[in-house]
Amino acid sequence: MHRLIKRRPSPAMVVACVALLVALTGTSVAAVQAVAPNSIGTAQLRTGAVTNAKLKANAVTGAKVANRTLTAIDFRASSLPRGPQGVAGPAGPAGAAGPAGTIGPITVRQAGVTVPGGTAQNAAYDTETVTVNCNPNEKAISAGTGWSDDAVDRELWTQRLTPLLTGTNVTGFRATGGNDSGNTSTFTLFVLCYVG
Repeated sequence: MHRLIKRRPSPAMVVACVALLVALTGTSVAAVQAVAPNSIGTAQLRTGAVTNAKLKANAVTGAKVANRTLTAIDFRASSLPRGPQGVAGPAGPAGAAGPAGTIGPITVRQAGVTVPGGTAQNAAYDTETVTVNCNPNEKAISAGTGWSDDAVDRELWTQRLTPLLTGTNVTGFRATGGNDSGNTSTFTLFVLCYVG
């Protein structure tokens, strides 16, 4: 194994290292000192090099922005004054038909018929039919029936309730009532009529 011999560096080596150190340090010091304060402007910056993240808060104020360089999109909507009303545009196309309007006043028309009761609850119902028509200028929208002495224990019932048509319009109703209560009772038909 060889022994390493300790030697001093030669004076030439020391001068060369110092010269290299001065040369490198001098370049970096020169590079830092070559840029004078406030000497970098638009010509020295690449496009997009300065972003919001690189700006100090409140670094750009109204005094630093050139007039007429901002557009409405650069402002909050609430911070801009409203301009004058523009000229009315042309009329749009007609919309779809709306829902049917409300109907006129409703009138209740009614008629009744007396129905004998026969023998109470023998399943032999006495029946009578009654008809109610609306006036000529009216239409019927609904109907119902009732008994003059209706009670839970009475055998009274509506056998049928049929609309009456004039063309395609319902203009009245016909109803048949059955009575097996043993008492005579009045069977009434109520029809709701409206002008329409």
